[in-house]
Amino acid sequence: MEGQGAATAQLSPRTVEEVFRDFKCRRSGIVKALTTDVADFYEQCDPGESHGTVVLGYREKENLCLYGLPNEDWEVNLPAEEVPPELPEPALGINFARDGMKEKDWLSLVAVHSDAWLLAVAFYFGARFGFDRADRKRLFTMINDLPSVFEIVTGSVKKQPMEKSVVSNNSIHKPKSSSRGRGSEPGKYSKMLPKDEDEGLDEEEDEEHGETMCGACGDSYAADEFWICCDICEKWFHGKCVKITPARAEHIKHYKCPACSNKRMRP
Repeated sequence: MEGQGAATAQLSPRTVEEVFRDFKCRRSGIVKALTTDVADFYEQCDPGESHGTVVLGYREKENLCLYGLPNEDWEVNLPAEEVPPELPEPALGINFARDGMKEKDWLSLVAVHSDAWLLAVAFYFGARFGFDRADRKRLFTMINDLPSVFEIVTGSVKKQPMEKSVVSNNSIHKPKSSSRGRGSEPGKYSKMLPKDEDEGLDEEEDEEHGETMCGACGDSYAADEFWICCDICEKWFHGKCVKITPARAEHIKHYKCPACSNKRMRP
């Protein structure tokens, strides 16, 4: 199958850096499936749909897997047919568990299994290409510096909340109070000053928000990137992760991230 080939072919990463890059790309795809693309992912895992072969007039339902792909994309597909598979396989049957659990719990469960699969793939490459003890330790340290998929999906990443701020005429206006109450209307998007205007403020912002994580990709705050905050869950996102530009944000009165928008639509 095309998806299986994309997920298992091209065993190219041979150095610690290359394996880590592959890990990050697959992880980004899975995070996208469980956050910004959650409506599409939920639909593709419908246990009522038949994906299997017809036997004696009945279509057998198949166990589906969530694959993170090396191109930072994701897909729900059947497991690889090769025995043993070329790469470790994700958890089977995520579609059958969907309607037997609350959506939040189901997504958390998929996230946990996805974390285990990502580690399995990374250290499979390490074993295949002869990583020694120092290489394995370095790879684990690099991976461990990133929040897990589970931490991102459940919002349990330990971070310092980034104060909401408003952009106007290329400058930052912070609310006087640090309160994030709904009635204060402090704004919801943030774009940093040009470097030639106030480098000192950039450094101050980096220190203040350095531990803030994007609710979609899990990467840390950076002063040269546009961010937007959801007015419902109050999570921060890279504009590029939720497809919001600074120009578009200027016209948004109340921003809802894809996950919160989807919750309102789904009964």
